[in-house]
Amino acid sequence: MILRVDGIEFSYASHAAIHDITFSVEVGDLLTIMGPNGVGKSTLLKCLNRILKPRRGSILIEGQDTRLLSGKDIARQIGYVAQRGAASRLTVFDLVLLGRIPHAAWSVQERDHKLAAEVIGFLGLSDLALRYADELSGGEFQLVQIARALAQEPHVLVLDEPTSNLDLRNQHRLMAMIQGIVGSNRMAAVFTLHDINLSIRYSNKLILMKDGTIYAAGGREIITPENIRAVYDIDVHVGRLNGIPYVVPQ
Repeated sequence: MILRVDGIEFSYASHAAIHDITFSVEVGDLLTIMGPNGVGKSTLLKCLNRILKPRRGSILIEGQDTRLLSGKDIARQIGYVAQRGAASRLTVFDLVLLGRIPHAAWSVQERDHKLAAEVIGFLGLSDLALRYADELSGGEFQLVQIARALAQEPHVLVLDEPTSNLDLRNQHRLMAMIQGIVGSNRMAAVFTLHDINLSIRYSNKLILMKDGTIYAAGGREIITPENIRAVYDIDVHVGRLNGIPYVVPQ
């Protein structure tokens, strides 16, 4: 087991944002967390990365309690990409190279430069490497943020709406790439996505959240008209195409 979340809770002041959240992911898993706005999905991801500190429960990464790890240690284990990142006056290459900081001793080494270049090339960003990040489109910058996270060589990728600024082709291209990266590098990935059909296509584990907690969890079998109605308050038709479920609002 690469990541275990056991009964975590988090509150903003007196408002309980998430409660009784328990799940686990194994090597090779792609877990998508879904649900309407405001149910605590982003809060949950920030708790995984210790940006927010749960007031109850535990999070174990590779068997280690994250409460006992330094920020640098967590960054070696978890590559986190927020839903909204602030572009800076750094080149794409330098921004991706920042992902090597958790592994750097006193200075950036040749291996760090090489790995940053490899990740940039893999995500098809080589032509942008010397462009400034604040000159990029929203979709380009999103890919750069993901490249930075991959440069950390994490055990778990934690991505908040990674496809939100991407067109249809690049949404599927990115998800397929992450699926391949996870499968070939003994990693796992945890996403939030609003696109249910994209989630179903690329994830082997799914969570539906409602009112700050998990309403349903499992594989594609949890994608039913009843569950979608309960979570999203909308009637849908669930069909199958090439063996994969798809959801269409009625």
